[in-house]
Amino acid sequence: MVTAVTNRKLCRGDFLEQIEVLCRGGVDWIILREKDMTESEYEELAGKVLDICSKYDTECMLHHFVQAAKHLGCDRIHLSLPDARATDPEVRQSFRVLGISVHSAEKAVEAERLGAAYVTAGHVYETSCKPGLAPRGTKFLREVCGSVKIPVHAIGGITEQNMAETFACGAAGVCLMSAMMNMTEEEIANLNRR
Repeated sequence: MVTAVTNRKLCRGDFLEQIEVLCRGGVDWIILREKDMTESEYEELAGKVLDICSKYDTECMLHHFVQAAKHLGCDRIHLSLPDARATDPEVRQSFRVLGISVHSAEKAVEAERLGAAYVTAGHVYETSCKPGLAPRGTKFLREVCGSVKIPVHAIGGITEQNMAETFACGAAGVCLMSAMMNMTEEEIANLNRR
């Protein structure tokens, strides 16, 4: 399973056109993670992204902004662990799919207890998104995968070259950000064949 995590600032071309490229290329999920936006800006962008995703039957997870997701009728949300803890349990349970970002096996167990349908675990490899921060590595990924019954998606420094290694650790999927913001449809399709 391949998930594209967005960062429109890394996109060299038109962001919404790149969303369409991701969908046509066959990514399984898109996590719309635009952390610098206000909730109203995010909601406006999310509406457009959800429209594109629905044309291609691509699952789109909204990120952080619970109320925006509710307003747009989106039943999929991805939260940080602190956000998930702070969100009312009834609200968390109202989403069909809840994803939570974790950075340890212990936190993965907590995320599962909070109702996560899946977790993203990272960062596994060195990545330009986290300069100066040592990667947690494959041992960490194995520990997270072994600690929960829900799917674990590896994130952080994932490339074509190391994808197989993450799956060998027990990951159900991989998340890519930087590369996905400029990949072609053909490159994405090739990635999905791995």
